[in-house]
Amino acid sequence: MLTEHISTCQAGTFLSDNRSERRCIPSMASDELAKKLQSRLVASEETEPRPESEQSPVQAAQHEPDNASGDLPSESELAAKLNRRLDINDGSAAPRMSRVFNPYTEFKEFSRKTIKDLEAMFKRYDTGKDGFIDLMELKLMMEKLGAPQTHLGLKNMIKEVDEDFDGKLSFREFLLIFRRAAAGELQEESGLMALARLSEINVSAEGVMGAKDFFEAKVQALSQSCKFEAEIREEKEERKRQEVEKKERQAAFKQLQSNFHS
Repeated sequence: MLTEHISTCQAGTFLSDNRSERRCIPSMASDELAKKLQSRLVASEETEPRPESEQSPVQAAQHEPDNASGDLPSESELAAKLNRRLDINDGSAAPRMSRVFNPYTEFKEFSRKTIKDLEAMFKRYDTGKDGFIDLMELKLMMEKLGAPQTHLGLKNMIKEVDEDFDGKLSFREFLLIFRRAAAGELQEESGLMALARLSEINVSAEGVMGAKDFFEAKVQALSQSCKFEAEIREEKEERKRQEVEKKERQAAFKQLQSNFHS
C-alpha cells in the first residue's frame, strides 16, 4: 500500500488540470501514509504472540502444586510468627520457654523451705503479676530492703544474671543471684550481693513481724555483715604487714651476708 501511494505520487497525481496549479501532494500523502503505517505496526504488534504470555500459563501451572501443598506455612502463620518476634523484641511478650523449670531439681543446694521463701519474696515484689521483676520493681525492692540503687546500678544488677537478655528477672534468674552469692562469685560491693545479704532473713517470718521489728532486723543483719567485712579487711591488712616485714628481714639478712663476705 505504501509503495502504491509513493508510485502514484511519483507518476504525477495532480490537484488540477491547470498547469499553473499542477502540483504533487507529497506532504499530505506522507502524513496520511505515516499514520496508516503506524496504526498497522501497532496492530501487528498486538496480534503477535508474546513469549511471556505463552509461558505464563505454564508457570502458573507449575506453581499451583506448591501453593496447594501443605508443607509450607501459610501467610497467616508466618505473619503470626513475625508479630510475636516483634513483640518479644519490643518487650511486650515473653519468649516461650523450651523446657519446664523445676527449682527443686535445678537448685539442689537450697532446701525446699528456702526456695519457697524466696519464691514468696519474688512474688511479693512482682507487682505486675507477670512472672518477672522488671527495672522499676527491682528499684522498689531494693529501696524496701534498705539498699537503694542508682538507675545504672539496677541495670547492671539485671544484666549480671539476665540469661535470656529480656531486661527482666525471672524466678530462675532470681535464684541465680543466691547461687552465685553462696559460691562467692559476686563482688562484695555489688547490688546483687546486697540483695542476697539482706534477703538472708527468713522471708516467711516477715509477715508476722511488725514493720518496726522487720526493719530493725534488716539493719542488724546489715551491721553484722559490715562488721564481718571489716574483720576480713583487717585480716588482709595484717597479712600485707607480715609480708612486708618478712621481705625486710630477708633483705637485712642478705645485707648482713654480703658484709660478712666482704
